[in-house]
Amino acid sequence: MSVDFGQIRRSEHLPARIAQQIGSDIQEGRLKPGDRLPTEHFLAKSFGVSRSVVREAIAQLRNEGLVETRQGVGAFVTERQNRTIRIDDGELLERDGFQDLFQLRIPLEIEAAGLAALHHKADDLKRIDEALARMTGSEKWTDEGIDADLAFHRAIAEATGNDYFALFIGFIAERISLAIAAARARISLEEIVKVTIEEHILVRDAIANRDAKAAREAMRAHLLGAAGRTGLVFETA
Repeated sequence: MSVDFGQIRRSEHLPARIAQQIGSDIQEGRLKPGDRLPTEHFLAKSFGVSRSVVREAIAQLRNEGLVETRQGVGAFVTERQNRTIRIDDGELLERDGFQDLFQLRIPLEIEAAGLAALHHKADDLKRIDEALARMTGSEKWTDEGIDADLAFHRAIAEATGNDYFALFIGFIAERISLAIAAARARISLEEIVKVTIEEHILVRDAIANRDAKAAREAMRAHLLGAAGRTGLVFETA
C-alpha cells in the first residue's frame, strides 16, 4: 500500500488547513507582529469548526514560532526575528518532501522516548495516559483520534525535559498528520486503529517502567510500522 498524495490534499487535517491560512495571513503581512489573533470562539465560528480544532491550529502556529500565547490574554503574532521553523506545506504533498520529513522524525522520536523513560514526571505520564485514553475511547473512530495520536507524541516530547524536542517533534507531528488522515482513509479503519493502539501501549508501558532501551525499541517499531502503512520504507541502523 502506498499513499496517494492527491488523497492527502483532499483529506488534509482541519487544524493544519486553518494554521496554513492564518500563517499565510502572517507571512503576507495581513496580520502584523504584535497583532492579537481573534478569540477561539470567533475563529471557530468563522471556520465552522470546534474550538478544539482551533486550539490545535494555534498550537501548530506556536510550534512554528509564528505566534506566542499569553495565559488568559490570547495569541499574538511574533516578531520576525523570533520565528523558528516554517516549511511550505505544498512541499509535503509531494512524496520526496514527505519522506524526508518522516525520515527526520524517526531518530528524534526514538531518542525522545528514551529520554522520556529516564526523565518523565508524574504529570508527564498523566498527559501521556490521557492522550492514550482518548485514542482507545470512542474518539478513535473519528478525526479526534488523530488529534489524540498527536497529543500522545507531544506529551512524550515534553516528558524529555528538553524544550527543543517538544518544539521540533510538535512541528513535525502536525505535518505528519496529513498522512495519518490519508492512511486512515485507505486502510481498514478497524485494522489501523487496532495496530496503532497496540504500538502506542508498548511505548507508554516502557516509559512508565523507566526502561529507556525498551522505550526506544517500541518507538522505533511504531514509527517503522507507521511508515510502512503510508508506503514508505527506511533503512535504519
